[in-house]
This record gives sequence, structure tokens and C-alpha cells, in this order.
Amino acid sequence: MVRSRYIPVALFAFSIIAVQLLTALTDRAQFLTQLTMTGYYSLVIIGLCMLIGYAGQISLGHAGFFAIGGYASAFLTTYNLAPHKEKPVISIFAKTGLLLNVQDLYGGDTLVFNPWLACIAAVAVTVLIAYVIGGPVLKLKGHYLAMATLGFGTIVYKVVLGTSFFGAADGLSDIPGFRLLPGLEVSGKTSIRIQNYYISWGMVLLGMLLLTNLINSRVGRALRSIHSAEDAANAMGINTGRYKLNIFVLSAVFAALGGVFLTHYNGGIGPSEASIMKSVRYVAIVAIGGMANLWGALSMGIILNFLSLRGYFGSYDDAVFGVILILIMLFAPEGLLRREVFRGAKKWLSGRGKAEGQKA
Repeated sequence: MVRSRYIPVALFAFSIIAVQLLTALTDRAQFLTQLTMTGYYSLVIIGLCMLIGYAGQISLGHAGFFAIGGYASAFLTTYNLAPHKEKPVISIFAKTGLLLNVQDLYGGDTLVFNPWLACIAAVAVTVLIAYVIGGPVLKLKGHYLAMATLGFGTIVYKVVLGTSFFGAADGLSDIPGFRLLPGLEVSGKTSIRIQNYYISWGMVLLGMLLLTNLINSRVGRALRSIHSAEDAANAMGINTGRYKLNIFVLSAVFAALGGVFLTHYNGGIGPSEASIMKSVRYVAIVAIGGMANLWGALSMGIILNFLSLRGYFGSYDDAVFGVILILIMLFAPEGLLRREVFRGAKKWLSGRGKAEGQKA
């Protein structure tokens, strides 16, 4: 049972390598740019799938968490602290390597936060906000919960759109690369395109491994019981409020990490990343992939996000995801690639195999 849990993860790892080799053999290396971006968006998808499919909580505000991560890291790694370098705290930070000297576009020296510190701060801020928001919001149910998370997403969008030090409508740009290790950097440089592809999908692979183990643990069983019958689970002694809040925070962290790394990869971030349609897009992908099927949600996220980033939907991009969500809610509320479909197919194939064996 434990081994079978890791088979899809291993196959996914092989497919990541196979796709990169295929792009090299077909001279389509430019596809890796969109595939890398798709990987960071996929972090939001799998985190949201846990929240919707297993905890049974809808969220129309996860684009807000994505933007919080991206904007926090972007601001900290571009805000020039050089005028304050004589202050004791700034001086200590500089001596300990928490601040970096970088050159701006005009060749001037600037003193900014180390991307590692910025990433940690961005995740910490996201966790704090998710706990503050999630506590009261997750007591709501149904469309009330959807409206509350929608309101949160709207607030984040309006804040980043109207705040000058976040770049307002222009967003933040000229964001430096994120140096993970010596020789390993998250940035949009063409020379390290393959490296960034593997960083992106390596993070998704680790995320899937973590969530797969979580699903098959005691926590996963508790979450499934909450999704199926929350009142019954509560009566059995399961602390439903704590489980829902923790999964909400975990999914927010996945979204924030996607925002941080995509921002450093693109070298910028704009208010569109916090828009309501972004949140609708994430929910639509989880819905079509299967509400409680991580692999289904990930598969549809890869396909739809890649097609969107390649511009196949044109100016109708948002409309396409809106239509997908409406159709799924009307005709397949549990999603197209829900787990029961795969289980049914497996039983049918095994039953057919036995029947053919008996005939022989």
C-alpha cells in the first residue's frame, strides 16, 4: 500500500524529465518558460485542491495569498535601505548577510533584503493573515464562505492596485533573482532556463509528496470525514475547526510560495495576479480536475495553464475559465477526473481480465 502511494510520484518525476528532453530534441526549449510558470501556478492548484476536495471549504481568495507572497518578497528585495545603513539594526542585518548590495538599472548601489529572508517573511505574513482571516471565515458555510473569501481577495486586489509603494497599477519590477544555492538561481535568464524548469517542478513534486502523505495519514482521514459529514465528524470528537483552519493556512502557504518564486522568475508582479478572475481560474481548474483528486487537479492545471500562458485562448482567456466553472458546476459537480472514475475503470479492467481468464 505504501509503495503504491509513491508510484504516481515516481512516474511524475520521470515525466518531468521526459518533457524537458522532448523540448530539447524537438528544438522547443522556449516552451520551458511557460512550463516553469505553470509549475508555480500548480502550487496554488494542489493547495486549493486540499482545501476544497478534502476539507470541503471553498475559497475565492487564493489569488490574494499568491499576491501577498509575491508582493511581500518583491517589496523587500527592491526597497533600498542604503540611506538607513548607519542605523544599528540595518548595520547588524548587513553584517550577518541578511542584506545584499545589488546594482540598480542605472549602476547605483542599493541595499536590499536577502531573497531568502524576504521569502521567509512573505510566508510568515501569509500564515498570520490566513490565521486571522480563517478563524472567523471558516465558521461560515456554503455561499457565505465563498462570499467572505471573495471579499478578502477583493481587498487584497484593491490594496495592491491603489498603493504607491506596491507600484499601484504598474506593479513592481526589476526584482532580482532568488539565489537558492551557489550556482542555483531562480530568474528568467535564458542561460539557466532548464535549471529553472527543474526548480519549479521539483517544488511541485515535493508538494505532491507532502500532500500525498498527508492524505494517507490520520489527518487525511479526518479531513475526508469532515468533507463527508462535518456534524458527524464533530460528534465523533474530531476538532473540525482546527483541521479546517490548518488546511486553509497550508493551502495559503502553497499559494504564497508560488507567488514568491514566480515573482523572482518573472522579475516583476502586477495587480492582475490578485484579481478575482485569477481565483475563479484556480477554482475552475480544481473543479474540472476532480474535487478530491490531487493528480486530476494537477493534470488539468498543467494543461489549462500552459495553454493560457501560450495565448491559445486569446482575449477570451478569463471567459474560458468562467465557462468551464459554470459547466462543471451544472453537469459534473464532483469534477471530470474524480477518483471514483479511476476506481471504476480499474475495477472494470480487473473484472474484464478475470472474465477473460475464466473463458480461457
